[in-house]
Amino acid sequence: MQKKIGRVQQIRQNQDGLDVPPGQFVTEKFPVLTYGDTPHIDPADWTFTIKGLVATEKTFSWEQFNSLPQVTLDAEFHCVTQWSRLENTWEGVPFSEVLKLAEASKEARYVMVHCYGGYSTNVALDVLLDDDVLFAFKHDGSALSPEHGGPMRLVVPKRYAWKSAKWVNGIEFMANDSPGFWETRGYHMNGDYWKEERFWDYLS
Repeated sequence: MQKKIGRVQQIRQNQDGLDVPPGQFVTEKFPVLTYGDTPHIDPADWTFTIKGLVATEKTFSWEQFNSLPQVTLDAEFHCVTQWSRLENTWEGVPFSEVLKLAEASKEARYVMVHCYGGYSTNVALDVLLDDDVLFAFKHDGSALSPEHGGPMRLVVPKRYAWKSAKWVNGIEFMANDSPGFWETRGYHMNGDYWKEERFWDYLS
């Protein structure tokens, strides 16, 4: 059984009177932006691993992960390349449900998200604890295509979209922050779009 969560939106107006973060333009399209080849993962071969600062490392099959409680969430999506898609409906497992199973230690303050294809991104644990963060299987009523991160991607509505990692296959709990794939290449460690945290300070 799924729970419906209302639309997530932080109402602030830019100089043009639009309720979007600064430097963004609105589109109804859903552009595909990917570094490297697009992985095509058979759900029968898919696994999800929880590791790092946890009591016991755990690995889930596709069926096991899909058996967890799920929600439907309406949320905006803001890409660091300056496009924003304001109407999106996601379906999947809330991060909070995964956290219940993780048994993370008190020292854990950050999470590294790991993905098929070698991608990774770091997110502060307190950001992931928001009730709008989920591991999504569907977007606008359809299963996620491989190009958009299928069979499953992370969705972090309050951060730039590179933090909403595609093709997720695990999370690692950490005491200290550490850069992921794009962060080592100059993208901001936090990625708050209202603050325009696109790149590290030394690159801005």
